[in-house]
Amino acid sequence: MKLLSAQQIQQWDAFTMQKEPIESIDLMERAAMRCVDWIITSNYILQHIKIFCGKGNNGGDGLAIARLLIEKGFSVFVYILEFGAKGTNDFQTNLQRLHFLTTHIYFIQSEDHFPFIDKTDLIIDALYGSGLNRPLNNLSALLVAHINQSSGNVISIDVPSGMSIDKSSNGNIIAKANTTLTFQQYKLCFLLAENEQYFGELIVMNIQLHSEYLQSITTSFELIESDKIISLLKNRNPFSHKGHYGHACIIAGNVGKMGAAIMACGGALRSGCGLLSANIPKEFLHALHTTYPEAMVLLREDGMIDIDKYSSIAIGPGLGINEVTEQILEEVLNSFQKPIVIDADALTILSFHKEWLTKIPKGSLLTPHPKEFDRLFGKCENDFERIEKAIELTKKYNCIVIVKGHHTLIASNGQGYFNNTGNAGLAKGGSGDVLSGILVSLLAQQYQPEAAALLGVYIHGLAADIALENQSMESLLATDVIGAIGKAFNYLRE
Repeated sequence: MKLLSAQQIQQWDAFTMQKEPIESIDLMERAAMRCVDWIITSNYILQHIKIFCGKGNNGGDGLAIARLLIEKGFSVFVYILEFGAKGTNDFQTNLQRLHFLTTHIYFIQSEDHFPFIDKTDLIIDALYGSGLNRPLNNLSALLVAHINQSSGNVISIDVPSGMSIDKSSNGNIIAKANTTLTFQQYKLCFLLAENEQYFGELIVMNIQLHSEYLQSITTSFELIESDKIISLLKNRNPFSHKGHYGHACIIAGNVGKMGAAIMACGGALRSGCGLLSANIPKEFLHALHTTYPEAMVLLREDGMIDIDKYSSIAIGPGLGINEVTEQILEEVLNSFQKPIVIDADALTILSFHKEWLTKIPKGSLLTPHPKEFDRLFGKCENDFERIEKAIELTKKYNCIVIVKGHHTLIASNGQGYFNNTGNAGLAKGGSGDVLSGILVSLLAQQYQPEAAALLGVYIHGLAADIALENQSMESLLATDVIGAIGKAFNYLRE
């Protein structure tokens, strides 16, 4: 799913009006009807409704919603933010229509006109939509702060007022919605942790914008959909043998962190590599063989032997940070030419030796969480800055950067892909280790690096979702995710 900029969203509206054809006021009516249908099915019929409108088209949506709700018997009070400018044509048309139905229309010209908001009120925020291009200030900011201080239930139309859809709004005044009714599809702003506290439950309203528009544009960002993942998935030849699916090597584990290595091995073995070797300290040989007898072992004390025989390498989970592990990472970077997975402690070591970044093999996958990313590449002030930097790094170092989070970012070849599988149960130690194992396994099976990254992140999240059939988010363990990887692959092949 392409993620559009604010300008592209406006162009999509215009394209729909031309192609369907439909007048802008009627497209606004269509959007308002979808919102009203949702409000009705959500059983808000007994509540007083206060609708706050700006004078743009988001405010026009609010006025249309008010009229449709009044026609259906709701008690509605409308408050229009008055800042001198004339409203858009569609705003003015809907205001005229509303005047025929109610006198409960109030203009807010100062703080003295702010209405009291009771905790039982339903508040509809239709002040500013996706076209906003600057922070709220003066009376707009004060009104949003007044709404935020209330204990009423807030529904924002399109986006919470004050939130930009394609740049950071960090530190700005933004309406805090319990629910956001957005139009047609996800916006980039809803995929970022810095905005989570503002949009609440996200409901996507299909207003039937013309689908041909999406085929005519390119975007910098996409939300990964199952169709794309299914198209990447390879089928196994019935006459194949283990040699067809590669030999993965995982360099991981140390005192107190051997579980990370074991979980990475589990992720790799469950994801289909033909052979797996693990480079671990000698004293943990029994632990690995007991858990995964399928894994072969290369003792850390013996160093890296015949490094070129491996199809892919993952390094970092529970590795530890010391002189020996630094030497191992440097040896891998100097000697191995195929794509590798760099995670966890290996990323930290790399942050101490940033000159090694130029040695990373082409197509390698780096898998930092945000703090690891900032430690390695420099502190970012907000999520948007981190996204932009990750994308630039893919060009500079010819690698793929996977920034882990609720909607994990896969930055590849100057493009950003956001994942939409997974749940808060993954907020546990070991989750990233399992992902590293999945990724190195897919690389071993000769998936192209971008395909391995997209498929691996998606499968990892999908396995976590499937594992909730038998667990809660609180009880979910990384080992539960490993156990559900097979079901995730089967789900994609159904």
